[in-house]
Amino acid sequence: MAADPSSALSALGLDRRAEQLYFRLAPATGHTLLGVARLVQETPGDLRREMAPLLELGLVVLDGDRVVVPPLARVVAELVQRESEIAATSAQRLEALAGAVPHLVAAATRPDEDDLAEVRPLDGELSSGGNPLELLGQMMRTSRGDMLWLRPDAWAMPRESAVAAVLAEAIATGRRSRAIYPVRALTEAPETLRTRARIGEQVRVISALPTRMFILGDAHAVLPEPLGFTDEPRVHVRQRSIVAALTLWFESLWSRASPVPDFDGGDARPDLRKFLLEQLVAGATDEVIARKLGIGLRTVRRRIAALMTDLGVDTRFQLGVEAVRRGWI
Repeated sequence: MAADPSSALSALGLDRRAEQLYFRLAPATGHTLLGVARLVQETPGDLRREMAPLLELGLVVLDGDRVVVPPLARVVAELVQRESEIAATSAQRLEALAGAVPHLVAAATRPDEDDLAEVRPLDGELSSGGNPLELLGQMMRTSRGDMLWLRPDAWAMPRESAVAAVLAEAIATGRRSRAIYPVRALTEAPETLRTRARIGEQVRVISALPTRMFILGDAHAVLPEPLGFTDEPRVHVRQRSIVAALTLWFESLWSRASPVPDFDGGDARPDLRKFLLEQLVAGATDEVIARKLGIGLRTVRRRIAALMTDLGVDTRFQLGVEAVRRGWI
C-alpha cells in the first residue's frame, strides 16, 4: 500500500529532489534561465534536465528565456480539469468499445469455414429514400395474408389519408388488416381511427408502443432503424423466419391490447383502468401516465385515488399487487 503523500507536490508524483527544486525556483520566477541557473548553482543544461518533471506538470513554465513559476493552486486546478477531461473521454471510448464487443462476438459466432455447407445472405436491406407510399403499394400488391400495423404516431403523418386509400383497396379484395394504437390516439386522433375502422380495419389500443412497424403477410416486415418513430433509414425484411418472429411479437401485443367500441356509436371511450394500472406498475410518474393515455394529470390522480379506495389499499404499491392478484393486468 502506497504511503500517504506528505505535500501537494508529492501527491502529484514528484520525488523529494524535484520538490526541493520547485521551492528553490519559486522565489526566482520571472528571471532568465541563465540567472536562475547561477542562483541554484547549476548549468543551464543541467537545470533544464532537472526541471523536466516540473515542466511536464506545468508547475514551471519556460517563457522564452525566462523561468516562470505559476501559483500552485492554479496549476493544480488546471491539472484536475485536464485529468477529468481525459477520464471522461476514456470513459466514452471504453463504453463505445464495450458496446462493440457483443457485435464482434456475434459476428465471430459461426461455424468454421471447413464446417460450412452453405452460406447465403439474409433477404432484406437497410435503405433510405424513395417514395414511401409507392413502396407500400408495391408491397401490398405483391403480398398475401394479413396486414399488421403498429402505429404509435401514424396519424401525424401528412400522407395518412393516402395510406388509408391504399389500405381500403387491399381490404376490398378480402384481406384483413389489424392495427394497434396507443390509447392516447383516442383523444388525439379519433377521426383517424374511425376512418381506418370504417374501411374495415380491426383496431385495438394499448398503453404504449415502442416503435412503428408493419407486416404484410409472410413476405414483408418494415421497421425503422433504430427502432422508434422515424421514417428512414428503414429495415425491410423478407426473410420468412424473421417475418414470422415479428408476427409472433405483434400477436403478443394484440392479445394484450383492448378492442375499441364501435366508432360509429359516438366517442370511443374504453375503460382506461387497465392502461393506467399497467403504467403504474411499470413505475411511470403521474405526468408520464397522463401524457401516454392522453388524459389530464388531475384525472390520473383522481382515478388512482378511486382505485385505491375500491380495492381498500393504502399505497400505490399495494394497488399494483392487488390489481395483479385480481387479474386486472
